[in-house]
Amino acid sequence: MRNSSGVGPARCSGTTSCPSRRPMLRCACASSRPVQATLSSLKMLDVGKWPIFSLCSEEELQLIRQACVFGSAGNEVLYTTVNDEIFVLGTNCCGCLGLGDVQSTIEPRRLDSLSGKKIASFSYGSGPHIVLATTEGEVFTWGHNAYSQLGNGTTNHGLVPCQISTNLSNKQVIEVACGSYHSLVLTSDGEVFAWGYNNSGQVGSGSTVNQPIPRRVTGCLQNKVVVTIACGQMCCMAVVDTGEVYVWGYNGNGQLGLGSSGNQPTPCRVAALQGIRVQRVACGYAHTLVLTDEGQVYAWGANSYGQLGTGNKSNQSYPTPVTVEKDRIIEIAACHSTHTSAAKTQGGHVYMWGQCRGQSVILPHLTHFSCTDDVFACFATPAVSWRLLSVEPDDHLTVAESLKREFDNPDTADLKFLVDGKYIYAHKVLLKIRCEHFRSSLEDNEDDIVEMSEFSYPVYRAFLEYLYTDSISLSPEEAVGLLDLATFYRENRLKKLCQQTIKQGICEENAIALLSAAVKYDAQDLEEFCFRFCINHLTVVTQTSGFAEMDHDLLKNFISKASRVGAFKN
Repeated sequence: MRNSSGVGPARCSGTTSCPSRRPMLRCACASSRPVQATLSSLKMLDVGKWPIFSLCSEEELQLIRQACVFGSAGNEVLYTTVNDEIFVLGTNCCGCLGLGDVQSTIEPRRLDSLSGKKIASFSYGSGPHIVLATTEGEVFTWGHNAYSQLGNGTTNHGLVPCQISTNLSNKQVIEVACGSYHSLVLTSDGEVFAWGYNNSGQVGSGSTVNQPIPRRVTGCLQNKVVVTIACGQMCCMAVVDTGEVYVWGYNGNGQLGLGSSGNQPTPCRVAALQGIRVQRVACGYAHTLVLTDEGQVYAWGANSYGQLGTGNKSNQSYPTPVTVEKDRIIEIAACHSTHTSAAKTQGGHVYMWGQCRGQSVILPHLTHFSCTDDVFACFATPAVSWRLLSVEPDDHLTVAESLKREFDNPDTADLKFLVDGKYIYAHKVLLKIRCEHFRSSLEDNEDDIVEMSEFSYPVYRAFLEYLYTDSISLSPEEAVGLLDLATFYRENRLKKLCQQTIKQGICEENAIALLSAAVKYDAQDLEEFCFRFCINHLTVVTQTSGFAEMDHDLLKNFISKASRVGAFKN
């Protein structure tokens, strides 16, 4: 850092005019708008779009922090409040409200048996039955149980939440998923357990006998670390840390993506996705969506309502790409009780397709919504939620929110940075608390103005804003400059966020430049991502100017590594 006395290391400014830096190439598919990169998935949401919430008063709606709408007609709901109380409302089919009876209720009733519990994951079946995981890793189930889908060893309906500990007592469950009448959970150590209805092998045990208690799903998953799970009506999906997808259960509509229609009683890898790294999976009634780390969506399975988004109504037994304009997809949505699909792009656009209010929409249709949840509230049949909804308060400011508000506020700041002729206002004490670099550089520094010429204004402003917000809002191109800064200041978490953002701007034209930057800044995750992107788009990438101007040592290493993975076999 260079202060007003001119002391500091000589660093490149990060602009394209600097001879020591190769400029980042732009192309049509690399968005220049800021990308929000955070390590949290909580979002703001208006629950009022679900018809069931019209039974709640405005005062009650203001208290909601989490919610899930479920049931065969979208007529049941569970929600948590600001006080960590849990309330339920609706028709209470098979005791699915957990109140100890089967009486419907038009007014919210508190679920006292789970008082004080914080919900980490929530899912529901067709009965319906409920599976809930707390932030402590506990699992509770209740509701319909004719097929042992509650995992308590019986087939009696559960009228109150029951903690399931058999085979899970020393495990911390972090995610749950329900099929029609079976249940799936994921533990913090990457293990998957299943139980319930098993007529098509959806429990993954190798047989078709119903499973009354949690049983670990092994076979091909034995030594794999699973990172996320999903269930269709009678099938299961698991994504492992290498990006591979494993599937099992019913396959009559090709929803397992194996190229056949035969059921699969044990986990099997989707071979057609070889070389593609999947991040998320979502299951509809009998169709499957996956999202890759390159922002591409693939779909397969039933398509009688156009839910695959392929432009026709033909079932697909192999993964088929779904085209949504030229924008990158960052979220996919589907729910096992509907034939509806949705996706959100990096630019904030929300698309829907499949069964939408009785119509068959066979190609992704741009909506006016700001989140995929609204698609299910307004267009799905039934109007259920595809995930546990999180609602942020808009009145009380938390400490974190207060700090965000004070960033670049000249009224309270006691330090300002002069970068590219513009000021950025900050607070010394916060910078020293949040960053080791500032802790030492500001210790004996009495100046209230610091001149910064080593990094550009957008990059340095994004860095200081990160210290206030824990997130970055920067275009993928500018994030390369921030990656340089993060490497120099040894800010490893910021470095990780930069890599996430840069990935979202990759295309054939800039892939080599980004690969070069990743190598230069020792960003190994980004380097591997860029390398795989180059291999997957090798023909186009090798024809770009970036490839022609590639550093000799980098080119030599690239060719050597590419040959080892079989890129030149043909």
